[in-house]
Amino acid sequence: MYRYDEFDHAFVRDRLEQFRDQVNRRLAGDLTEEQFKPLRLMNGVYLQLHAYMLRIAIPYGTLSARQLRKLAHVARTYDKGYGHFTTRQNLQFHWPSLKDIPTILEELAEVEMHAIQTSGNCIRNVTTDHFAGAAADEVADPRPWAEIVRQWSSLHPEFSFLPRKFKVAVTGAARDRAAIRVHDIGLELRRGPDGGIGFRVFVGGGLGRTPMVGREIRDFVPENALLAYLEAILRVYNRYGRRDNKFKARIKILVHERGIEEIRAGVEAEFETLRGGALDVPAEARERIAAYFAPPPFADLPARSAALEAAWKADPKFGRWIARNTHPHKVPGHVSVTISLKPVGGVPGDATAAQMDAVADLAERYGFDEIRVSHEQNLILPHVRKDDLCAIYDGLVAAGLATGNAGLATDIIACPGLDYCALANARSIPIAQRLSERFADADRQAEIGDLSLKISGCINACGHHHVGHIGILGVDRKGEEFYQITLGGAPGGEIFGAENGAGETGAGGTGGADAAIGQIVGKGFSADDVVDAVETIVDTYLTLREGREETFLAAWRRLGNTPFQEALYGGRS
Repeated sequence: MYRYDEFDHAFVRDRLEQFRDQVNRRLAGDLTEEQFKPLRLMNGVYLQLHAYMLRIAIPYGTLSARQLRKLAHVARTYDKGYGHFTTRQNLQFHWPSLKDIPTILEELAEVEMHAIQTSGNCIRNVTTDHFAGAAADEVADPRPWAEIVRQWSSLHPEFSFLPRKFKVAVTGAARDRAAIRVHDIGLELRRGPDGGIGFRVFVGGGLGRTPMVGREIRDFVPENALLAYLEAILRVYNRYGRRDNKFKARIKILVHERGIEEIRAGVEAEFETLRGGALDVPAEARERIAAYFAPPPFADLPARSAALEAAWKADPKFGRWIARNTHPHKVPGHVSVTISLKPVGGVPGDATAAQMDAVADLAERYGFDEIRVSHEQNLILPHVRKDDLCAIYDGLVAAGLATGNAGLATDIIACPGLDYCALANARSIPIAQRLSERFADADRQAEIGDLSLKISGCINACGHHHVGHIGILGVDRKGEEFYQITLGGAPGGEIFGAENGAGETGAGGTGGADAAIGQIVGKGFSADDVVDAVETIVDTYLTLREGREETFLAAWRRLGNTPFQEALYGGRS
């Protein structure tokens, strides 16, 4: 992964000392909270319902064991013993004292981490496929390009005060595991007619108050010209994006109001003035950064592991974990492993300090010292030997992290909701906990198959409910929490029935499904009734599907909302 040079170290240190002075002035009363707000937001500090929250940047979701141990140390020393991994591949601490935050940032800087641009109207953390560099289906590793975009966008003087926050995602595979179509800019690595690497570019995606799927603005941008093309898009947005209404300030609204053809024409005109100039990324720079992401020294192993297959047959629970939580790797004898942060009854995305330490130990011993954070709020060991899976599983069991539910009904995405967030209208966490308990039975989850449940506590959609197969949005109705359900959402790249990493049929597969925004099924449900409503939806699917191979999403796309509305409301939605 990318390592700091002298400039990086000096810059982060100077920024930290500047913020320490700002915090001291706030604590002394020299700055009001209103004066302090833009300063703290530039350093990843939010004021939530009960305390300040600190969001740590994890570029493209990649961590070393040393960095994860430092996060565990911060959780143990300065917070309440845990951290929350987010859908932007970052980590949040919900209970730090303001006086401690400069010290936390100082400790994080020791392991090349910071909180810069994790909030504010700037270009946020660039996210990517959590299997990047390992996936058997990728055209090229997208992480070097995520790093190039990160370097270009960090404190970019022209784009530090945009009309609204701005999010970029990049994928290197035909199967989109980075949800690029629901980002302000989505990038798909591909090969051009001459075999050269370039990018298909989408613009104007996003969730929140007005959810939209991104539109293709260009089918191919050569890799050397990517930054020039991104700069052209940002210039058009910065020039014409609305600043009079924050609810209409995202680039998706600009694309919607002016149309993709007008936006494309403006971007192409700007691109012509930029390409071939200082923003061109020369081959030597691309190669230098790509060298940071060189693959680890893989052993030459057979594709199958006799020890693994014997253990699989001997322990059904281990077999279920293998079937759901391992994924194909480009190198024979290796897999990627999903470490679920979704135990039954747990808080999605939360990990204790002890669990973070345990994952760091496993990564160091068995995973080439590398951990990823997925946008599904799980952790990943991207490179492990099949022969080591038994030992990894045993370590996860000891840490309480061996839930074999990746992609199943209990692998729920949820925002912190009204338990923490000042913007929320309803609680997300208790609903997620009750749903996971309702669908806890492993055999029942296997019978249901691939199903994504996503929950947001407000219209800002931090839980990505719009692109859940079943999405749940918490709303306030005269002081009471109600929950609106959407069906048929998808972040893109849904693929069903493929081989998992162990060479058996399991999670993932063939037969893609494009990104889509879910459709509201009808009137909302109370907190007491929403879990029963979800169960009714699932039971209706099981009754109407055409064989076990038809997933919930495929069945919904065939059937539409009508049979689910009839089951929920008796035909009255």
